[in-house]
Amino acid sequence: MKIATYNVNGVNGRLPVLLRWLDEAAPDIVCLQELKAPQEKFPEQAITDAGYNAIWHGQKSWNGVAILSRGLEIEEVMRGLPGDEEDTQSRYIEAKIAGLRVGCLYLPNGNPAPGPKLDYKMGWFERLKAHSAELLQLDEPVVLTGDYNVMPTELDVYKPERWVDDALFRPEVREAFHSLVAQGWTDAIRKLYPDQKIYTFWDYFRNAYGRDAGLRIDHFLLSPHLDKRLLAAGVNREVRGWEKTSDHAPVWIELTAGG
Repeated sequence: MKIATYNVNGVNGRLPVLLRWLDEAAPDIVCLQELKAPQEKFPEQAITDAGYNAIWHGQKSWNGVAILSRGLEIEEVMRGLPGDEEDTQSRYIEAKIAGLRVGCLYLPNGNPAPGPKLDYKMGWFERLKAHSAELLQLDEPVVLTGDYNVMPTELDVYKPERWVDDALFRPEVREAFHSLVAQGWTDAIRKLYPDQKIYTFWDYFRNAYGRDAGLRIDHFLLSPHLDKRLLAAGVNREVRGWEKTSDHAPVWIELTAGG
C-alpha cells in the first residue's frame, strides 16, 4: 500500500498539478494540506473522476485538510484536533481506511516568533501530543502524517544557521517534535534514510528549488504496528519543478500488507 502526504498550497489553483500527480504516482491513500478552500468549494467531482473518494475539512482562504483514497472506503473518525473547542482552524482530520487509522494534520507555522502565533503553535503541539498518546493506546496501526512545520534536526534544513530564530526551527519547537516521536512513533523517512539530506519544501523565492535550498517539514510518523511493515519511502521532488506547482513536494511511504 502506498500512502502520500502533500501540501498542495491551494487545491483549486493547483488542481491540474494534483490530478497529474495522482495519475502518475497512483497512491492508495493521500493526505492533503492547505486546501485554502471553504467546504463547498472542494473539487469533489474532479477528485472522483480521478478515481478517488474524499473527505475534507475546509476553511475559506486558509488551512484545510483532506484524505483521499483510491477505491477504498473512508470512515471519518474526527475533524478538528481535540483539546480546544474555541479553535476553529481546519488543521486536522482522521479516518479509518483499509485497516489503518490515518491522521492528516497541518501544524501551525508559528511565525513571527516569539509572539501569539508561536504560542498557538506550541499549544497545538501539546494538544497533538495528548491525542497521539491516546492513538498509541489503541491496538491498531496508525499513520500520523502531514505538514508539521518543523525541521527536526540540522540535517533537515539548508543552512541551519539562518533559521535559528524561525518558528520552524526554534529549540522549543524541535523539542516538541522530538518528545512527540519519543512517545513511540517512527519517523519513516529517517528510519530508512538516517543520514541523507532529504527536503520536502523549497521556497518560491531566490531560486530555492534550483539551488536545492530546501527544508524537510512534511513527515510520516508510524505507530509500532507499522514499524516493520515499512517497505520504502521517498519524495516526489520532481513535482516541485512542474509549472504552477506547490512549494511542497509529495512525500510517500509504502507498507506491506497487514497481518
